[in-house]
Amino acid sequence: MPYRFGSESRRYLPDFILLMDDGHEDPLHLVVEIKGFRGEDAKIKKETMDTYWAPGVNNLKRHGRWDFVELTGVWTMERDLEVKLTNALDGIIAGKIEMA
Repeated sequence: MPYRFGSESRRYLPDFILLMDDGHEDPLHLVVEIKGFRGEDAKIKKETMDTYWAPGVNNLKRHGRWDFVELTGVWTMERDLEVKLTNALDGIIAGKIEMA
């Protein structure tokens, strides 16, 4: 995934991409980044994924649905991932309730 760090073009290869069945017709592609030390380039990658890449690819509607999560705390990773997934599931449930 391309991103810019200052004036330099770089490519980002995430740690994992999870294909998740979250109740939609197509699976959710969840990009997972695990960081211990979070340098300035990691902040730019996260900002790019949250602000440009995931919204842009989702807007195209040709490559499935995408989301991003960055896990930084070794003791909180499991909880942080659970929160991300729970929030996504709650959004799905709320959408189905509104449609009813």
